[in-house]
Amino acid sequence: MISGEEIHLAVSSLAKSFDGRGVILDDVSFSIKKGDAVALIGGNGSGKSTLLRCCLRLVEPDRGEISLLGMPVTSLRRSPLRALRSRVGLIFQRHNLVPRLTVLSNVIHGSMNSGWGFRRWRQGFAPAEIREQAIGCLEKVGLPHLANSRADQLSGGESQRVAIARALMQKPDFIMADEPVASLDPKVGREVMDLFVNLIKTENITFLFVSHDLEHALTYSNRLMAMKDGVLHLNGETKDYQTADLHEIYG
Repeated sequence: MISGEEIHLAVSSLAKSFDGRGVILDDVSFSIKKGDAVALIGGNGSGKSTLLRCCLRLVEPDRGEISLLGMPVTSLRRSPLRALRSRVGLIFQRHNLVPRLTVLSNVIHGSMNSGWGFRRWRQGFAPAEIREQAIGCLEKVGLPHLANSRADQLSGGESQRVAIARALMQKPDFIMADEPVASLDPKVGREVMDLFVNLIKTENITFLFVSHDLEHALTYSNRLMAMKDGVLHLNGETKDYQTADLHEIYG
């Protein structure tokens, strides 16, 4: 296992199988340094989304070791695992906003691990300091004017920006995103990815994103990993790869 305080994620000999689907992850090992922006690409069923979930033990691996932000993920009990997850912003293709609540309430939800209470959030109450932080996060994604709009009134791009603001409310050290712009049109997708990259630089956040878009992978990462049939085939600096190298993964 690779160790060191500058390593934010280290995975060693990770394996996962599912009944009826066979081997999904086969002896996967890699490390990600603090401040890296890492693209994880691969075809459908290659194991990339399962790998992301294993890193947070949202899916339990069959074997292997995972160290995330210096913590041994695979051996943590429930309470410290929950505390570790609170330091990681997780963003999916489906933004998972609460439709009937305001944008501000959805963003505030990201701060509930600070201990001020789920019940007060459900009732629409939050400390003034928390509300100010939420507005600040909306300003970072360019949407403070939508704070009082309902989440179900937003466009796809706006919804994903709100999901990013909600993740920022956690004050994360790491953001993991699974196909964060796959459901958006190309122009909006590029705008959201530009936002991601600018924020991780200014906020000093490590970023791992799953993508099927080769242009995004080459444009928005400094490191690139590629999976095929559960095996990690490429793992290196993005500048060392060409589009032709990546197309082989999908062949």
